[in-house]
Amino acid sequence: MSGAEAFAVLLLRLVIGATMAVHGLNHWRGGGRIAGTAGWFEGLGLRKGRLQAWLSVVTEIGAGVLLAAGFLTPLACAAVISVMLVAGLLAHRANGFFVMKDGYEYVLVLGVGCLALAVLGAGPWSLDSAFDIEVSGWAGGGVALGVGVVATAGLLATFWRPARSGKA
Repeated sequence: MSGAEAFAVLLLRLVIGATMAVHGLNHWRGGGRIAGTAGWFEGLGLRKGRLQAWLSVVTEIGAGVLLAAGFLTPLACAAVISVMLVAGLLAHRANGFFVMKDGYEYVLVLGVGCLALAVLGAGPWSLDSAFDIEVSGWAGGGVALGVGVVATAGLLATFWRPARSGKA
């Protein structure tokens, strides 16, 4: 990996990682705090909103820190992909593409950015490199996408119970 490529990967890791960590902190400490986040998740059709809120906080902060550090990068990317898939499917899909209309534009960019990072690898300025952990290329992308999709499917199968319409 050239110096410019290594810098680009580092930049993506730091920006996406920081974004995810701060997003998780906001779910925990911002606005409505855990109770507000739990209510929002329940409004999306997820059972056990308080548990969902804490799972989201831990996943977003944890994945963000791991990404920024470049440690276990495909798994950190999988966590972000899963969170973005859940958000995209439950909160944003029905609103169309554009984020200004609460669409899925933002979650798509974060999810695909993480898939690209998993394919590229964490780069030489990372804990993965320091510990000689190299899962990148098709394998890194496959791990990130596969684990992310399976985690999303498991969460939705276990906790998603959308409101039923009154029609029989």
